[in-house]
Amino acid sequence: MISKKHKPLKKELSLFHVYAIAAGTTLSAGFFLLPGLAAVESGPALPLVYLIAAIPLIPAMFSIVELATAMPRAGGVYYFLDRTLGPMIGTIGGFGTWAALVLKVSFALIGMGAYMKLFFPEIEIIPIAIIIALILGLLSLFGAQKSGRLQSLLVSALIFILLLFIGGGVPEINKIHFDNFLASGWNSVFSAAGLVYISYVGITKIASLSEEVKNPERNIPLGIFLALGTAIVIYLIGTTIMVGVIPMEILKGDLTPVATAGKYIFGKTGVILFSVAALFAFISVANGGTLSASRYPLALSRDHLLPRYFLKLSKWGTPVFSILATVTTIVIILLLLDPTGIAKLASAFQLMVFSFICLAVIIIRESKLEAYDPGFKSPLYPWMQISGIILPFILIFQMGMMPLLFSLGLISIGVLWYLFYGKSKVVRTGAIYHLFERLGRLRYDGLDTELRGILKEKGLRENDPFDEIVTRSYVIDLEKKKSFEDVVKNASVWISQFIDQTSTEIENLFLEGTRMGATPVTHGIALPHLRLKGLQQAEMVIVRAAEGVHIKFRNPLTDFEEDEQDVHAIFFLISSEKDPTQHLRILAQIAGRVEEEGFEEEWRNAVDEQELKEALIHEDRCLSIIVDADEKTASLIGKALKEIRFPEGCLVAMLRRRGITIVPKGNTVLEDGDRLTIIGEPKGMKDLKKQFD
Repeated sequence: MISKKHKPLKKELSLFHVYAIAAGTTLSAGFFLLPGLAAVESGPALPLVYLIAAIPLIPAMFSIVELATAMPRAGGVYYFLDRTLGPMIGTIGGFGTWAALVLKVSFALIGMGAYMKLFFPEIEIIPIAIIIALILGLLSLFGAQKSGRLQSLLVSALIFILLLFIGGGVPEINKIHFDNFLASGWNSVFSAAGLVYISYVGITKIASLSEEVKNPERNIPLGIFLALGTAIVIYLIGTTIMVGVIPMEILKGDLTPVATAGKYIFGKTGVILFSVAALFAFISVANGGTLSASRYPLALSRDHLLPRYFLKLSKWGTPVFSILATVTTIVIILLLLDPTGIAKLASAFQLMVFSFICLAVIIIRESKLEAYDPGFKSPLYPWMQISGIILPFILIFQMGMMPLLFSLGLISIGVLWYLFYGKSKVVRTGAIYHLFERLGRLRYDGLDTELRGILKEKGLRENDPFDEIVTRSYVIDLEKKKSFEDVVKNASVWISQFIDQTSTEIENLFLEGTRMGATPVTHGIALPHLRLKGLQQAEMVIVRAAEGVHIKFRNPLTDFEEDEQDVHAIFFLISSEKDPTQHLRILAQIAGRVEEEGFEEEWRNAVDEQELKEALIHEDRCLSIIVDADEKTASLIGKALKEIRFPEGCLVAMLRRRGITIVPKGNTVLEDGDRLTIIGEPKGMKDLKKQFD
């Protein structure tokens, strides 16, 4: 069964929040703890180890970014796997990734102990770790923005201190320490790379928060790429400094290598300063991990794979029971288990999930779902994904039998939960069934519908010509009740001028689409639409029907049973076959606009076609100005449009003069009483309002 419409999480995370969470969950144990352990195997080749370790992450990173910009939903990896490979794989990915995350948060909190014991040898780290876990959970309850702000502060302070480390450390590097660079051999280098690979996996955890990211198509890719670039630079330069200033016999096995390097560079001050940085890093990864992990129970609950009370949101719009369950589990692990060893085992499971994610991109791309519309597409497809499927398993087998057995255990838990709890509640499959048409009876058409809903939430892209399409559209304003067939005939006559097809052929295509269930009809609105070969640009016919238009259609919400309704607005959209996703985004924009509060009244009260068009364009992208001799706009009288300096990106789309709509041109001279409709970016609209208010 398809889930009921859920309440979306608030979009509170900016680009810097994305960067801070991705970077903060990466620069922790990998930098402050693991270099000493990796040096045991690699020797002076430690910087090379960190460079090699980043390579297997790249295919998974590109794949996750692509999926996150197409489907920005809470649960990240779970949601992607569920919607592509089906709910059983999704359940495995969801439970396993959540478990791996809470173990790594616990590990990070315990990891602080090595640095704290430098100053307080008798301190008990478990009680402190539990207190920090509870504080971070409380912050998460107050909203992603609050945790994001803490993350931003922690990461800003951390990077500032690390820049001091780099600035002071580079001049102190002793080149002699790099003699016999590859003395340990390539096998040892690759083995050490498998150990430090976990340093980078936090970079992708932001995907589980993608539903809460503002402008996800821009901010998710940019934030992740900037975070990865930061991590690679700091790891390479930082480990070079460690090898260059610490004698190898001391570096090998050192659990506080940054503090040790700080002692060689700045003396006791360096030990204190870089121990503080380590605390910032471990708290940062714990904060980002808690925030990310708490979205998995919410996502599983939305899809009926966990009890529905995990859906409950607090008054701050956060998943209260998901956060409580996550924090409680972290506390139990801290009290009863040794998270240090188990967290390392969880890395093998994450590698396996990354392999599935690369497969998911191949599956959903080859399924040819028109509504799959990522803002970022992975380069070198499908070779990037094929390498991403193979490389993780090479690393898993190098890690030994225990990590493999641990991963199989998590898989078994996911399978059993799905079979005994979830299977009876879910009839959803994945995009994989769109790939195999011979399994058509299992095909989940709801996925396409769900992706279309996501398109509506994401909105238009910068180069989508929605405003222009609306302003040049043909308006039919009906005062008397008419049949849908009559309206289609009228609209098709106008549309036929743009395409090498007769009005009758176009009319038949619209009517056939409506009979087949391809015309969305809801809330008194109908959206007949076609993609036509040979069309140069999208066009629209707008119909307002005061007394209604009677329409019969197949309703996809009732298994395509015949339905009928009176509608008061019809939007006929035609687009080129070349860009199906833009066609869907424009449809989604119309659907989203007509559902907004106040649209119906604005539509009903519009006095002419110009006001009807303005009602459809969102107010922050459209401004109506009346040229009046007694107002600020008096300065426009007698000027040609080409002489007027409007804010960048703004243009006069329509001009109404004495009841007649005029197509504005550069040499059109404005007169007293003219009404201008100006479209453009929100910033330009604000500037215009200030200028003429």
